Amino acid sequence: MRQSQKDRFVHNVIALVYDFDGTLTPGAMQEYTVLPEIGIKKGKQFWDEVEKEALKTGGEEIVTYMRLMIEMSRHKHYPVTPKVLKSLAKNISYYPGVKTFFERMTNYVETKFDVGVKLRHYVISAGLKEIISGASIARYSYKIFASEYYYNEYDEATFPKVIVNDTLKTQFIFRINKGKESLHENINLYMPPQRRPVPFQNILYIGDGLTDVPCMTVIKKNGGFAIAVYKPGDSKGLKTCKELLKAERVDFIAEADYRSNKELDRLVKLLLNNIAEGIRYNKESFNQSKKYFP
Repeated sequence: MRQSQKDRFVHNVIALVYDFDGTLTPGAMQEYTVLPEIGIKKGKQFWDEVEKEALKTGGEEIVTYMRLMIEMSRHKHYPVTPKVLKSLAKNISYYPGVKTFFERMTNYVETKFDVGVKLRHYVISAGLKEIISGASIARYSYKIFASEYYYNEYDEATFPKVIVNDTLKTQFIFRINKGKESLHENINLYMPPQRRPVPFQNILYIGDGLTDVPCMTVIKKNGGFAIAVYKPGDSKGLKTCKELLKAERVDFIAEADYRSNKELDRLVKLLLNNIAEGIRYNKESFNQSKKYFP
């Protein structure tokens, strides 16, 4: 007979959540993919235009960049389709060690901890889901939350269907927490903490700066963990990370070097160890309650 949720311990999932641009990659994904194809060699040129256009129209910057990319692509007669976007993902450059990091962390959890502890990788990005889905690391992701286009009958992008900006990112943290990961599922209804499949204390977020502050704040205030990373040799990025650390918005900061035995690798494992011990404690407490107060 299958046990009901209240009769079995279900909080054994660890969610390792990543931002994408600037966190896993030195630059924005568009700079490796679509922009060079439509003749924009320097990403700053495009982002400056996005900022200028957003100020002019009073528009939201994520919506503005998605609109401008369609308009510029049409002007160059370059098709923006899901197939094209996925194919361009092969051009993305990652920080050292990223391509093996996901699998290494999964193997670490599987071999280090009890059989019942599971690790899930999530990506939450303002970039394009279609591009991330074509990336080499996508197969390791349990779920990808990112901005998306609506495509017409010819598979051409016509307008933004889903946007993910700084504050909207937090929605997906709650979706992970409550196990309601489809956009049509309502996350506003009350759900008791004991029924939420991924407690906040089981969530570890990795981001690179101020755009990740809303997610870091939500996770940290609810007992989870966060790490801020910066590009090696980037004094501005280091300064931002130090400010986040001082403000207690993150637990640790490190260079964005994901190779084995580097500082980031060590810190992530340290926090995974901590989370796993919390899971073991909570599981023991749960079993004691069931034993003595059935």
